[in-house]
Amino acid sequence: MATYDPFRDLDRLASSLFEQRRGPRRMPMDLYRDGDHYVLTADLPGIDPGSVDIDVDGQLLTIRAERTLHSGDDVKWITREREAASFLRQLNLGQGIDTERISANYNNGVLSVTIPVSEKAKPRKIEVMSEGGAPTIQAHESDDAPQPIEQ
Repeated sequence: MATYDPFRDLDRLASSLFEQRRGPRRMPMDLYRDGDHYVLTADLPGIDPGSVDIDVDGQLLTIRAERTLHSGDDVKWITREREAASFLRQLNLGQGIDTERISANYNNGVLSVTIPVSEKAKPRKIEVMSEGGAPTIQAHESDDAPQPIEQ
């Protein structure tokens, strides 16, 4: 049995009163580039995969999710620290992203979104020809492919 600690309950009450957030919450996420695509991973523990909504409008990627808590009518709560919540994250993808091939996977509370770089934005070699028709110099485009920008 856990011992009763009135200060812990008072702290929890104060936190819920002063830090109560209205509206969508931000989900913690990581974003990195792996070769010819970006990978976004976001923590969404306790989220029903059916409540996750991802859409692209132009170059704006929007991720929404909803956590609902189920309780029966005859339930008598001893403690309740988890909250129902809405989550929202938006990213401006910028130019050079293939928005038609974005894919997503949700596994063990982690959402993974794969964002491919478009063929136009991938680094390529440019061959420089001399008047005689033989290549003399090869130029390389820089690896300054577009980066997604978080809003």
